[in-house]
Amino acid sequence: MTRWTPDPTFYPSARMAMQATPEKLAYVAILNAAGDKPDALGVVDLDHKSSSYGKLIGRTPMPNAGDELHHFGWNACSTALCPYAPHPHVERRYLIVPGLRSSRIHVLDTKPDPRAPKIVKVIEPAELHKRSGYSRPHTLHCGPEGIYVSALGAPNGEGPGGIFMLDHDAFDVLGRWEVDRGPQYLAYDFAWHLGHDVQITSEWGTPNMIEGGLMPELLLNSKYGHQLHVWDLRRRKHLQTIDLGTEQQLILELRQARDPTKTYGFVGVVISLKDLSASVWLWHRPNGHWAVKKVIEIPAEPAEAEQLPPLLQGFKAVPPLIADINLSLDDRFLYVSCWGTGEMRQYDVSDPHNPKLTGSVRIGGIVKRSPHPAAGPVNGGPQMVEVSRDGRRVYFTNGLYRAWDSQFYPDGIKGWMVKCDVESSGGLKLDPNFFLPAEDGYRTHQIRLEGGDSSSDTYCYP
Repeated sequence: MTRWTPDPTFYPSARMAMQATPEKLAYVAILNAAGDKPDALGVVDLDHKSSSYGKLIGRTPMPNAGDELHHFGWNACSTALCPYAPHPHVERRYLIVPGLRSSRIHVLDTKPDPRAPKIVKVIEPAELHKRSGYSRPHTLHCGPEGIYVSALGAPNGEGPGGIFMLDHDAFDVLGRWEVDRGPQYLAYDFAWHLGHDVQITSEWGTPNMIEGGLMPELLLNSKYGHQLHVWDLRRRKHLQTIDLGTEQQLILELRQARDPTKTYGFVGVVISLKDLSASVWLWHRPNGHWAVKKVIEIPAEPAEAEQLPPLLQGFKAVPPLIADINLSLDDRFLYVSCWGTGEMRQYDVSDPHNPKLTGSVRIGGIVKRSPHPAAGPVNGGPQMVEVSRDGRRVYFTNGLYRAWDSQFYPDGIKGWMVKCDVESSGGLKLDPNFFLPAEDGYRTHQIRLEGGDSSSDTYCYP
């Protein structure tokens, strides 16, 4: 996997990555809804000139049932060009695909044939448990010195959760990343300010808090995550806890500014106990001290009780349920997935302290079941969102997490993947020719784009 020259899909800066050629393939996690058949990694044709545009052209099944593939990513990316990277000649070749429920990690080689990735290594749960003390791997990012992976908890399903490392070459589990975790206990996502030696982490819940579904007694008693944590990235030491308030529950996706000279980013909050609204908060560093402020609030939408699943009938409203956010490489547009109301929102965040809503499309939703031009009414709602490097295309899927899907969509989610085109001045439009339904009994989740996308790489140069 070593090269004499850097991989051509690595870029020193986000602005240079935006000049890359358009992606022609996407990789998507395909989940078996019942959990009794293997999940798969799908390959989707994104070449609009192709006769198979928007169709599934490859499918690599996992060797076991019950993995629940979740957030996967590349073994190496543009961080290999950072000044202190010890592996400047690795290549973007392998997809590291964790099973959130099984704690099994799959390594797939995309080089021989990008349309037919092959499994070349499987890290079994016992090895992960023994070498790191963690289980339920959730999100991974390729770093300058190795592969960082977040984990929700310990092998017994309790906490603490945290981060462990894989090496770039043999994909061995190196061990727990934290040297001094301080008060941090819950874990979920993580993001870097590489030029400032800072890491930010967020909170969901321990495996025992999430695997049976959303637990109302925990939610109403503010037991799910409501904090951010700031870390010294080089010393692997906890520096600061930022509490968003106990009414803010489920502090999930983190998206830092793509320009490494900037010290701000956005985090999505799934639900407010006060009024079922969802929100996006800005973390920033005024006067050298990290702080947060709410910059976007999306209200719940009134609904009749009979239109709602049992979990929500007493509230007579459908919450937006922000399940994912993503940021374009020019730090201009923030995309917000409202999985409950079935809306994908686009905000201009050129001024990160004052976002402006510039675009919206409706598809699916708990109540509205808004249609797609190619498919009619659909269920589920915008969930995992990925943005092309040039910022002109947005792809998203509709499955969240098996145990939670059935609580909010009790009639079952029929999986799909769609695409929006982005207007240069702002605005979104569903591509009427791109609607990829999942096969019966399967759902879709994380998307990665060939050669990189807006969230797979971090950059060390402005």
